Amino acid sequence: MMIRDRRSELSHRLLDRLRPMVAGRLDVGMHPYGGQLFAYCCFDRERMAALRLDCPMICVVLYGQKDVWLGDRTRSFPAGSLFILPGGVPMDVVNIPDDKTGVYAALRLDVPCLPEGVPPLSTAERVGGVVDLDSVPLSADLVETIGHAASTIADLSVGETIKRLRLTEVLALLRPLAQARPLFRQSLSGDIAWLIATAPSQAWSVSDVAEKLGIGASTLRRRLATDGTSFRAILRRERLKAAQHAITSGATAIAAAEAAGYVSRSHFSRRFRESFGTSPTGRT
Repeated sequence: MMIRDRRSELSHRLLDRLRPMVAGRLDVGMHPYGGQLFAYCCFDRERMAALRLDCPMICVVLYGQKDVWLGDRTRSFPAGSLFILPGGVPMDVVNIPDDKTGVYAALRLDVPCLPEGVPPLSTAERVGGVVDLDSVPLSADLVETIGHAASTIADLSVGETIKRLRLTEVLALLRPLAQARPLFRQSLSGDIAWLIATAPSQAWSVSDVAEKLGIGASTLRRRLATDGTSFRAILRRERLKAAQHAITSGATAIAAAEAAGYVSRSHFSRRFRESFGTSPTGRT
């Protein structure tokens, strides 16, 4: 009984934090707040068949209830529920307005890619691969962090760096939870990019990366080719992103080249200009 009361208390606390954000925006449809944060509202019961999200999302029902069918599994999420919906997976969704207010409303935060420092699922965590549709268990820290992140992301005066930090804080709390795993299940190219980004100056090879991901090198090449990319393209992109970040943070062109694993300064400058339209020194 005490556990149930605690869950109810945390759900109400989450609603108290987030419902004011949709006050005055309870109109039918999707309402963007900035970044990947949206509010969605409807006044009539609606069903969406074979819905396939472009990316996973964090969702909180504010009014009403959302029912989700994923394969032969069904879950109902009443107001105050926090849950994760996977990307790229067909599902049926029903939005049910609240009996008292006649409103269904929810906040959704899309997560198209993982911020720096947040690891994707490991090979061991991928074993089984069943998407858990249960609500995410709430904690006082998670409720506070979700509320803070939502208000920060919706604030147009706040810079993108701070917004990414708030999202990172949310994901760090969700990372250990089985119910949140769809957020951390990336494509193969995403896994490779994250791995390279952890040490961009390292002399990465296809064999090195394949071993860490638990697949064969030939399989890695074949799957990337099917996706229309290559190991070399991902390696170059992630190294140059690391170099750009270093320069933005005040590093010299020489230091940025070293941080990105480039031995030849001329080769680095040429690749940097091709990607960003300017030289590492800022000259066009």
